[in-house]
This record gives sequence, C-alpha cells and structure tokens, in this order.
Amino acid sequence: MKKEIIDWKTFGGALALLLFVALPLIVFPEQGKEVVLAANEIVTQKLGFLFLSVGLIMLLFLLFVGVSRYGDIKLGDPDTKHEFKTGSWAAMLFTSGIGTGILYWGVIEWAYYYEGPPFGVEPGSKEAIQWASTYGFFHWGPIAWAMFAIPALPIGYMFFVKKTDVFKISEACRPVLGKYTDTWIGRLIDILFMFGLLGGGGTGLALSAPIISAGLNNLIGIPDTMTTKSVILLFCTLIFGFSAYSGLQKGIRVLSDINLWLAFILLIFIFAVGPTTFITESTGTAIGRMMDNFFLMSLWSEPFNDLASFTRTGFPEGWTVFYWAWWIVYAPFVGLFIARISKGRTIRQVVFGTIVFGSLGTILFFGILGNYSMYLELSGQYPVIETLNNHGAPAAIIGTLTELPLSAMAIIVFVLLATIFLSTTYDSGSYVIASVVQKHVEGEPLKWNRLFWALALSVLPMIFMNMGGLTTLQTISIVGGFPLLIILPILGWSFIKMVNEDREKKEKEEKKAS
Repeated sequence: MKKEIIDWKTFGGALALLLFVALPLIVFPEQGKEVVLAANEIVTQKLGFLFLSVGLIMLLFLLFVGVSRYGDIKLGDPDTKHEFKTGSWAAMLFTSGIGTGILYWGVIEWAYYYEGPPFGVEPGSKEAIQWASTYGFFHWGPIAWAMFAIPALPIGYMFFVKKTDVFKISEACRPVLGKYTDTWIGRLIDILFMFGLLGGGGTGLALSAPIISAGLNNLIGIPDTMTTKSVILLFCTLIFGFSAYSGLQKGIRVLSDINLWLAFILLIFIFAVGPTTFITESTGTAIGRMMDNFFLMSLWSEPFNDLASFTRTGFPEGWTVFYWAWWIVYAPFVGLFIARISKGRTIRQVVFGTIVFGSLGTILFFGILGNYSMYLELSGQYPVIETLNNHGAPAAIIGTLTELPLSAMAIIVFVLLATIFLSTTYDSGSYVIASVVQKHVEGEPLKWNRLFWALALSVLPMIFMNMGGLTTLQTISIVGGFPLLIILPILGWSFIKMVNEDREKKEKEEKKAS
C-alpha cells in the first residue's frame, strides 16, 4: 500500500539528477567549479534583468491579490479554524523562509557593501556606509517574501478549498498546463523544483556550518577545521531529520517556537546593552532610504557598464540577482510549507502575513545585528572589515559578539540559534520534498520518506564547503534558480485562473438553481 503512495518516477528523477551533479563535483572539484562559474556568467550577464523584473512583478501581483476580492477567499470551509495559533504560524513562516543565513548575512553583509558599494559610489565613503546599511533590508525584504508567498496561493487553494490531496508544484500549475501536467513536463517541473531546493538549500547549509564551528572554537577551543564543519553538518542533519520525522506538530512547530524566543532574547539583549540610539536611528534612516529608492534598487542593472566612461561594479549581478535567484530557489518549497500551515486563514492573511511578518523579522535582525557590527567598525572598537578580509566572515561574526557583555552566553545563544535555524528551514524542506514525491498526501508524508530527504539535503552542502569560496556558493544559487524562474509567474497565473473558473462555475449553478 505504501509503495503505491510514492511517485517513484519523480523520486528517482530527482535523486538521479542529484547524483548526476554531485558525483562529478566530488571527483573533479576544480573543473566543476569552473563549469559552475561559466554557467553563472551566462545567466547573470544575459538574463540578470529577468530575475530583477520578475521579483518586482511578483510583489506588485501579490499586493493586488491581497487587496482585491481574491483576498477574501478562505483556505478551508467557512467554519474551518486555524490549525496553528498566530504566534506559532508566524514563527514557522519566518524560520522556514530564512534559515541560518540571516545570522550570517545579518551581522556581516553591510561590510561587503561598504567595500564594494552600488551606483559607482566610492568604497569606504560616507555615502557607501549609508547604502551599506540599506541594502540588507532591501534584499531580505518585501520582494523576497512575495516570492515565497506566490506558490502558497494555488497550493493552499487546491489543498484546502478544492480538497485535492496532491501536494506538488506541477499540480498547482495544472490550470495553466492542463493535460500536460500528467506528462513529462509536469514531472520535470517537480524534479527541477527539488533540484533547485537541494542546490540552493545547500548554499545555506554550507554557509551555516562555518559559523557554528567558529563559535565552538571561541567557546571551547575545538579546532575550526573542515572535519569539524563536516561533523557539525552531520549533527544538524540528524536534528532536522528527527524533527522532520516527528512531523509538523511535534517537531517543526516546537523548534520554530523555541527559535523565535531565543532570537528575541538575543536581539533584545544586544539592543539594550549595545549602541541603542545608533541602532534605532540607523535602522530608521535605512528603511526611509530603501522606501525612497525602492524601484531604483529593484531594477538597477548597470546598463552603461560597457561604455568607456563607466566603471562596472558587478553589484547587481553579484548581490541582487544572487538574492533573487536564492529566493526563487526557496520559493516553491517555502510556499508549499506556508500553504500547508495556513489552513483556516484567508488569502489576504497569507499575503500580508508573509510579507509583514517576514519583513519585520528581517528588519529586526539586520537592524540590530548589522548596525551593532557596523558601530563597532566605525567607532574603532573592533576591526570588523579587517577580520573579515584576513580571517573570513565566520571569525568576524563571532568576533563582534565577543565585544558584548556576557559574551560567552551571547555566543552560546547565537550558536544554538544557528543550529535551530538550520534545522527549522531544512526539516520543513525535507517535509515538502517528501510531499512532492508522493502521489497523495493524507495528513503528513511517510516518515521514512521525510527522513530520507532530510539526509539527502546534506549531500551538496558537504561538497560546496570543500569547493569553498563565497563566489562559488552565490553562483550555485543563481544557476540552480534559473530553471525555476518561469515557474513563479505560472503559479500566480494558475491561482487567478483557478479561482475565476470556480467562481464562474458557481455562478452558473446558482443561475440554474434560481
């Protein structure tokens, strides 16, 4: 009976694609790195503006859905109650969408922008620091969360309104694809989604283990080596594997709640004992600058970089396109997960809950962690940029925490947060992948299926860590996200088409009845 539940063609296709990519990278790491960088060059130089425009279009589309009559639709029957309380729902939504990456980039991202600012601004200048404090809010803000919310609309509608027991991206595209959903086209969409998650998700894991390793090295002197990072990755895999095996209520919800409380404790502590006035004022100023330049930042792509009088910075390709590709990679999985936990909520609640809770969460992290780190650099208390350049980002991140009172406790909480953030993102990821490779989902995916994909998620990050380099990791996300670029618009179109068809059908039935 259980064997019939699994869609073995999709399961095997995704696994085969994973092995097809992973094995050559293991055997030929240097050549594999060159191939990945070459693919990145093609995608970013020729198609970078496509990533930028799709991101803005998705946000505008989602806002339209939220304020229109579509927002009134409830995911479930009229008397359906929320499956999760709003606090737990917001916690799962936020932690599934950002992972440990927000701890990594929240502390240190401004430093990269300060040294390599956008718009041809002079590195290290006053204007550079203003843009440096702004771009983190933009890259992790409304457009990112809009991309996450798009897949939640058709999936949630199909699962809770139309009572479909198929939990696949291809099924959500059925209103547009029609009969082709049941052919190789539909299966290819599911496989590409899974591969994109495995590849892009691997980037997040590969960035996370070094932070935990650096923290343990500072606390108890464990050598910060590749072996240590690999053991940490294996340990985290076991944690989120157990959580995914336990299911939504016992595993993922509990971890998300714990994580949210730990995060609030750490952020409140840093805000209280750190440069409170500087954090408050710089955060407010950065938000204002982002709002004032939102459309410019959304579509800036250095169109004049080939002219002799202009210097090409590579900023939009290296950062904004990277982030949009990363969010696109995560979008189907986070959207599927948001849909799964949003039973009983309206489309409007899903839309604005995702954008508002998600953006507010990232504002807190970047505003407090990033501006605290920036203050240490500008005031001369700690050489953040020098440490970053000479010893790497993990050392710089942990170094900023050592400047806090009770620094050992702060680092312990930070390491715990990094571990649990890692777990909450990837246990929800394995949960969703397991759902996709099943023909039907009754309640929750099979336990062994969830556990298998939790373990599979750790394969590529192990390889990526050995390949090394931030540029390589960014590149892998961009290349992995490209095949999914067209899927988001199809999902949005599917939702509108599906709702309109059901409404027309209902109106015809009401006319016949009268």
